[in-house]
Amino acid sequence: MFSLILVSSSSLFYSQSYIPRKIKKEAKTATAKAGAFIDVNVATYPASAYTAEQLIKDVLISSGTNSCVTPNVSNVTVSPNQGPTVADRAWGYFHRGTTNFPFKDGIVLSTGYARKAGNALETFALGDNLSTGSDPDLAAAIGSTGYLTNAAILEFDFVPTSSQVRFNYLMASEEYTGGYPCNFADAFALLLRPTSGGPYVNMAVLPAPGTGPVSVTNIHPQNSDTGYDMGCGAPNVTFFGGYNTANVETNFNGRTVPLQATATVVPGQSYHFKMVVADYGQYGPDSIYDTAVFLEGGSFNINVELLDPTGATLPEEINVCDGVPQVITASISDPNMNYQWYLNGVAIPGATSPTITATQPGNYEIQVMFPGSPCPGKANIKINGGTTPAASDATLLLCSTPDVTWFDLTDAMPSISTTPGAVFHFYVNQADAIAQNNNFITDILHYNGTDGQTLYVVVSNGGFCSKRVELKLLKEARPTVTLVSSSLKICPGDTVNLTASGGVTYEWANFSGTGNTQTATIYNTTTFQVYALGTKGCKSLLPAKITVEVVPEIVSSLRDVEICAGDRVTLDAGAGPNYTYLWSTGAVTRTIDVDQWGIYSVKIKNGFCERTFTAKVMAAASPYVTNLEYSNNTLTVTAEVPMINNIPQTAEYSVDGGITWQPSNVFTGLINNANYNIQVRTVGTHCVGALEFFTFNIANIITPNQDGINDTLDLTALGSFNNFTGSVYDRYGSELFRFSKQTPVWDGTLGGKRLPTATYWYKFNFQYPKSKANMNHSGWILLKNRE
Repeated sequence: MFSLILVSSSSLFYSQSYIPRKIKKEAKTATAKAGAFIDVNVATYPASAYTAEQLIKDVLISSGTNSCVTPNVSNVTVSPNQGPTVADRAWGYFHRGTTNFPFKDGIVLSTGYARKAGNALETFALGDNLSTGSDPDLAAAIGSTGYLTNAAILEFDFVPTSSQVRFNYLMASEEYTGGYPCNFADAFALLLRPTSGGPYVNMAVLPAPGTGPVSVTNIHPQNSDTGYDMGCGAPNVTFFGGYNTANVETNFNGRTVPLQATATVVPGQSYHFKMVVADYGQYGPDSIYDTAVFLEGGSFNINVELLDPTGATLPEEINVCDGVPQVITASISDPNMNYQWYLNGVAIPGATSPTITATQPGNYEIQVMFPGSPCPGKANIKINGGTTPAASDATLLLCSTPDVTWFDLTDAMPSISTTPGAVFHFYVNQADAIAQNNNFITDILHYNGTDGQTLYVVVSNGGFCSKRVELKLLKEARPTVTLVSSSLKICPGDTVNLTASGGVTYEWANFSGTGNTQTATIYNTTTFQVYALGTKGCKSLLPAKITVEVVPEIVSSLRDVEICAGDRVTLDAGAGPNYTYLWSTGAVTRTIDVDQWGIYSVKIKNGFCERTFTAKVMAAASPYVTNLEYSNNTLTVTAEVPMINNIPQTAEYSVDGGITWQPSNVFTGLINNANYNIQVRTVGTHCVGALEFFTFNIANIITPNQDGINDTLDLTALGSFNNFTGSVYDRYGSELFRFSKQTPVWDGTLGGKRLPTATYWYKFNFQYPKSKANMNHSGWILLKNRE
């Protein structure tokens, strides 16, 4: 940002050519920041070394965004005739760098040195003299009556590929200082004519009809850059981009907004372009304040429009509902042109004519190309697809009460449309519904409609797809219903008659049918409910209810039971209201005690009904021994204790035939090789299981020296038991000897040969004949052979 300090009198406005206007520019802090200015002819950009022809082809037309390089540009000239190596040339390449300049890059054409347009702060007015004088074509284009000097010109021939060409550009000038915009009409023109001859057409004019060319005096605000009224109005101020104070981007004091130059041409015909910018002085040549034009890179393009079937120009986006085909036609229809349509960037096979019928949403693009040209003209349109919600006419019934006299229109929505996300607008007038304006009903929860009224409903997808239907309003007062029963208290299975009144038809909660009477056989206390319906179908706000009580069913706690022989059990018939009892034994009490197995029954009455219940008294299972373990004079008894009446039981144990009992199944201090009478009893009952047990014991050492003491391992006493088996093993687990009823004695040999002194292992098992209890034993034995 910078400001200009005026050091001359106000007569400078009228004698510019005679009094110097070089004014020092004082830089503010922002100007010292890196990246505050655009880059112009900076060597870090390859395009800064381009020739004028390269800038036209590769920057103005392509700017790196288009892979095609147009070969139809020729006869490129620049005035002053300065090459790309001239540092102080009037033209060149600019790039916005890190600034917010409107164009990324492009061509700059200046009435002074192009490099001074940016790069760094110039503390004085630029005032560069190109010594090129005026340009008559520019003077004619802007209607100049003053002095044009320092004209900078860029010209070339071009063969267009379509019926329209365009450039984007803006003009910036030091003349946007003080009151100079009122008098110094520095200007720019983009002139076009066929190369075969004819008058120039100035493309650099403001878009509004009759607003004139692009010049400082034709585009400026009411007030100067320092804030005072310049006194010459504000012509075309909407095209003024602002003074260069908020953003320090160039060394010019102000600029226009980005503008577009367009012209209609004939495809394939050669044209001559002439871009010219010059300083202006009303009373004499001006060589103080410079002006420049910035041409946006890549902005040169043919212009193709898309038309609807009526020939009207289509907007950039259109909305289409339900896949309705859209006929789109390019504005250029020339048998000498080539056409290709694209959908979402992919070429559509066979779509090579000016017209296409679009049947699906997406981004459609047509590329139009003149034969031999690699750069097509393009036009795009986005078709937004939508789906119209399903909707149909409906009826809404209001069942009024003294408290509710209005319609809740949301109640009608499910019957109008079931499409998820559908949006509803209700209108009183059909014309408003057709127009889909904002005159719809806003309070749809409390609409005071009348019986028979028709509303018009617009159902949409929340966007641009909608359908219009009708909603008919009906209104009726809610009826009041009553209900009576032939009886209010019955036994299970009895029948009652129900009668309703107050409506035309009825809706029963317990029955089908719509009549006013019903008959029911019931087994449980039941509440009956009925609504009354009016002529139009309005239902009573509340139902009528009546409860018919069924006295409790007679129930009994009598169950089948198990007892052991010699035990006694109590049978309980259970208690209930007004119960009386009669047992099969003749007893009339609630309970009886029995000690015999059999079937017992009881008849129970409660004053309304009677029921007979039976119970079986069955034998309970006795416990039984499943395993015995005996070692070191200790016996461990394992027994299975069956449940009685599905209740787990506890056992107690005896080894003396039931004389003494203990809760533990482990007996110590028993005598080896003696018989014991083992019994297991279910605690509290006479259920007993019993078996005989022999406390077999052997020594853990044998000395087969034939002295009659521990000469062998003798299991002969076990031979009378069932399933008697056994083996002797060495310490490696190899079987050395196998016991059986025929060979119950081991003498410490293997195959008749004495085994060495060592520790050996044995195990054996057998089963008692009566109890079927399995017994097993294992241990070690020391074999000691004396030599």
